[in-house]
Amino acid sequence: MIKPRKKTGSAQPRQRVRGVTLIELMVGLVLGLVVVLVVAQVLGFAEGQKRATTGGSDAQVNGALALYTLQREIQMAGYGLITDSRSLGCQVRAQHTAVGPVNMNLAPIVINNGANGAPDTISVVSSSRAYSVPMIVSTDHAMGADRFTVRSALGVTPGDLVIAVPADKDFTNADNWCTTYQVTAIQNNNQLVHGASPWNDTQITPAAGYPAGSQLINAGSIVNRVFSLTADWSLRQQTLSPTSGAMESQELFPQIVNLQAYYGRDTNADGNVDIYDNTAPASNAAWNQVITVRVALVVRSVSYQKEEVTTVEPSWDVGTAIPVDGSQPCGNSRCVTLKVDGLPDWKHYRYSVYDVVIPLRNMLWRSQ
Repeated sequence: MIKPRKKTGSAQPRQRVRGVTLIELMVGLVLGLVVVLVVAQVLGFAEGQKRATTGGSDAQVNGALALYTLQREIQMAGYGLITDSRSLGCQVRAQHTAVGPVNMNLAPIVINNGANGAPDTISVVSSSRAYSVPMIVSTDHAMGADRFTVRSALGVTPGDLVIAVPADKDFTNADNWCTTYQVTAIQNNNQLVHGASPWNDTQITPAAGYPAGSQLINAGSIVNRVFSLTADWSLRQQTLSPTSGAMESQELFPQIVNLQAYYGRDTNADGNVDIYDNTAPASNAAWNQVITVRVALVVRSVSYQKEEVTTVEPSWDVGTAIPVDGSQPCGNSRCVTLKVDGLPDWKHYRYSVYDVVIPLRNMLWRSQ
């Protein structure tokens, strides 16, 4: 009989294997969701701060560059064109075969005031010549004549545009105006021929012509720039092309939502500005009072904010030292409200105001 083998050791008890309970799983999920929520909020806040900072930086760059561009052009306004203060305010007529009439005012800067706080338009003119010497007409230039006889044609080259200013400086006379001609040849060093040229297509000389004693101003290729705002709120520069006669347009800086400008007038001839206004001068005497220009730009941040971050329209603090038309009391100072409420969702953007006072150097340095 075979006996059963005796066990030498006791068997290990089977261990129980436990999983994760439903309650523990739910607690873990809740903790994970809380962590994700906190991280998402932190990232969202950081991204919002980044957008606000970046948008503010872009606005600063756009505002500074736009203001610098305007300041540079306005400082040169009138160069070479207004050495004789008696010619200020003369209506300059020109004719180009491609575009027709091209008219301007013989003034360094013209501000076209926007209605009800709308953006203004600024027109700036100057000569392109490195130097420009006014020329006196020696003999009568009748309507239909093809040349001017002057004492000296110093500084003039064929292709230059010259502006004829009548000897009679009474520009209130409807038959008395200035005319632009293009020089096509120079004969005997004192005859400026204005023959076949796109700018000489139609003679628009006054009936009385330009008698001896009239003046010719050498504008070179003439610099005529107009600054305005586009429909999508960019600062636009339009420049007169001396070749085509058209205004060539260029968008310079985005997010410029308002442009306001004022003439600085010296009303008592003491060399200091007495008032700022945007009323266009209507006479030679009024033009001679303009010695500075005051400009403000409103720049909008790029980033749209979900919340309303702007509750009132931006204000331009103009101080109290010199009266400014349209300003209102604001604390201890005076301010001009700059309209932006016509913009879509205007309260969801941030705004900055940039301003500068620009002396018209060529008005201050003119000879008469």
